[in-house]
Amino acid sequence: MKNEKITERSVDFAKWYTDVIKAAKLTDYSSVKGCIILEPNGYAIWEKMQSVLDTMFKKTGHKNVYMPVFIPESLLNKESELIEGFAPECAWITTGGSNILEERMAFRPTSETLFSDYYAKKVRSYKDLPLLYNQWANVVRWEKETRPFLRSREFLWQEGHTVHATEEEAKRETDKMLETYKEFFEKYLAIPVVTGRKTEKEKFAGAEYTLTIEALMQNGVCLQSGTSHYFGQKFSKAYDIKFINKNNEFEYAYQTSWGVSTRMIGALIMAHSDDRGLVLPPKIAPTQVCIVPIKNDEKLLSIAEKIEGSLVSKDISVYIDGTDRSAGFKFAEAEVNGYPIRIELGFRDLENNEVTVVRRDTSDKMTVKLNDVVNVVMQQLDKMQNDMFERALKNKNERTYTVTSLEEVEKIMNEKPGFVNAHWCGNEECELKMKEIRGTKSRCISETKDYETETCIVCGKKAKHNVVWGIQY
Repeated sequence: MKNEKITERSVDFAKWYTDVIKAAKLTDYSSVKGCIILEPNGYAIWEKMQSVLDTMFKKTGHKNVYMPVFIPESLLNKESELIEGFAPECAWITTGGSNILEERMAFRPTSETLFSDYYAKKVRSYKDLPLLYNQWANVVRWEKETRPFLRSREFLWQEGHTVHATEEEAKRETDKMLETYKEFFEKYLAIPVVTGRKTEKEKFAGAEYTLTIEALMQNGVCLQSGTSHYFGQKFSKAYDIKFINKNNEFEYAYQTSWGVSTRMIGALIMAHSDDRGLVLPPKIAPTQVCIVPIKNDEKLLSIAEKIEGSLVSKDISVYIDGTDRSAGFKFAEAEVNGYPIRIELGFRDLENNEVTVVRRDTSDKMTVKLNDVVNVVMQQLDKMQNDMFERALKNKNERTYTVTSLEEVEKIMNEKPGFVNAHWCGNEECELKMKEIRGTKSRCISETKDYETETCIVCGKKAKHNVVWGIQY
């Protein structure tokens, strides 16, 4: 049943997106222009993401640290590409209390400068390396246009910053962390992604190269969802990060950085949710099961608590809606909040020693004996996780095209947008020409080789790359 507070996706996808966020109480607008308030439901999703990713990072040898939120301008200016890339988005602090600062400071848009300054003091020998650090933090980027989770002037993220003794080791780190993000998106968020290298125009400012995971939303618009950057020695030379190598010679270190943010919550919404509200994959849902007693009755609540205990013993998170509200209201709340499984518990059910189990993604209802509830719920959570990934994969496959002309690109982007595979000569002018078609941008280079017969989709010259293109958020 449609939620009257939520605009249909087919009518206005952008309005639907904000309606779902509001109805599920994920965020609220702040009095601070361009910033949002993460409400308990929204922050709980971030906490679950953080918990899973933090475990994955630590399994690969990374440790958490925390850097200052302020960056002196002189420190930021040491790497010219970085400051040039972030200058339009920097927020500057010029006074402290009632005093004018001798040097203005940026509120961190990213932390490469602070990590590099720190590493310059800590790294002395190849025996000190590698240093594999990550921080969970907030950053500020002065966005002109904002949208909850997708773009805001302050947002939460993690940023990994590592330093290595060899080029090969640093490049392996860059690849490994991209694969970590891919695994997280596909295994936990149930969102299939494409991976590849960003073009020179689209890479991170200051990086030698940037690797990316790109996801496709239900409406065919792309979302850059995570990036991993190989810096080589760019920052180590700018910040003088040197070490004595195995040959007893001074050498500049090799660095990487990688990050994902609360933008992933936006990806979850747009990849899976429907016109009734939020739909969350079980592995990332803060609450996996909602038990709804039809009435606020002691006997029903007692049975609900027993079911809860059995589920919790299997590491399944549970919420009992014991509020004194109508059953219909409780069902609607469970739906809009995206609880993967709803267990309905009424007097007639108890007479038959049964409960009703409802899946959020399909609305399928099952009548289940009380002693089978735990097994059925566990099976359905696993099945729902897999089914959600398969539906998202079907959408991605149906909206992935291979084209050879700009006319094809224009038709696709106007009628049913998605990932477009097309050959490219490597010339930035051709990249910009593609952007004239509804803002179509290169998402990633999927393949680079000496093509004998393939030609650039824009200029017709010999192709150097196969590129995935798309409209982006």
